[in-house]
Amino acid sequence: MKPADGAVALEDLTVAYDRVPAIHHLTGTFAPGSLTAIVGPNGAGKSTLLKTITGILPADDGRVALGVRNRKEIAYLPQQAEIDRNFPITVHDTVGLGLWQEIGIFGGIGDRERERINRALAIAGIEGLARRPVGTLSAGQFQRVLFARLLVQDARIILLDEPFSALDERTTGDLMQLLADWHRRHRTVIAVLHDIGQIRAHFPDVLLIAREPVAWGPAAEVLTADNLARARALSQLWIESGHHYAHAHPRH
Repeated sequence: MKPADGAVALEDLTVAYDRVPAIHHLTGTFAPGSLTAIVGPNGAGKSTLLKTITGILPADDGRVALGVRNRKEIAYLPQQAEIDRNFPITVHDTVGLGLWQEIGIFGGIGDRERERINRALAIAGIEGLARRPVGTLSAGQFQRVLFARLLVQDARIILLDEPFSALDERTTGDLMQLLADWHRRHRTVIAVLHDIGQIRAHFPDVLLIAREPVAWGPAAEVLTADNLARARALSQLWIESGHHYAHAHPRH
C-alpha cells in the first residue's frame, strides 16, 4: 500500500555493510509535511538511512515506501565533506542545477528559470555572489548556495545530512528559517543533526536511532535522558558485539 502524499514509510528496514547492520529492523513513517530530526550516536545509521530513502543504498531487508510519484520529487543534501567543490562552476550555475529534474541536463534556461534562480539566491542571502566560482566560497556561503539549489528544485521531500555543521550562528539561523518555511509549505523535511538544544528549539519530531530504533515521536517525548542513555548503550553494544546480519537475508 502506497503511503500518503509526501510521506516516507519504512517497513522493517535493514541496511548492512558487509553483513554488519547499519540500520536494523526500523519501522515507522515520516508524515506528510513533518519536520523531523534524526539523532543518535556516531555510527548509528543516520546518514545511511537518508541514502537508503533516496535510493543511493539498497535495503537488505524490508523496504522504503514513498508517497511521491517518483524519486525526482526528493531533494537530498549530503554532508559538505562529500561534495567536490573543485569543479569550475559559478554560484548561479550551481543553483541552476536544481532545475535539471524539470528541464533535463541539456535543457535551456529561459527568463522564467533565471528568475527562479535569482529569487532563490536572494532568499538565501547570496545574490551578490552569483558569478563567483563555488571553490572560492566559505563553508557558510557554500551551504547557502546548496540551500538555494534546494529552493529552486522545490521538492516534495527534503533530506538534509548535518546541514548546519561548522556554520556560524547567523548562517545557521538564516538556513533554519528556510527549513521552517518548507515546513509551513507542507514539505516533508528530514534532517540529521547533533545539537540537541537546536533540535528541541526547532524540530517538532525526532527519530532517535542506534542502528536499531530507540524512540520516534514528539521531540519532548523522545529526547529524554533515559532514551539518550539507552541509545549510547545500544551503540556500544553493537560495536562490541560485531554482530553480523544473517546469511538468510541476502542483499536484494
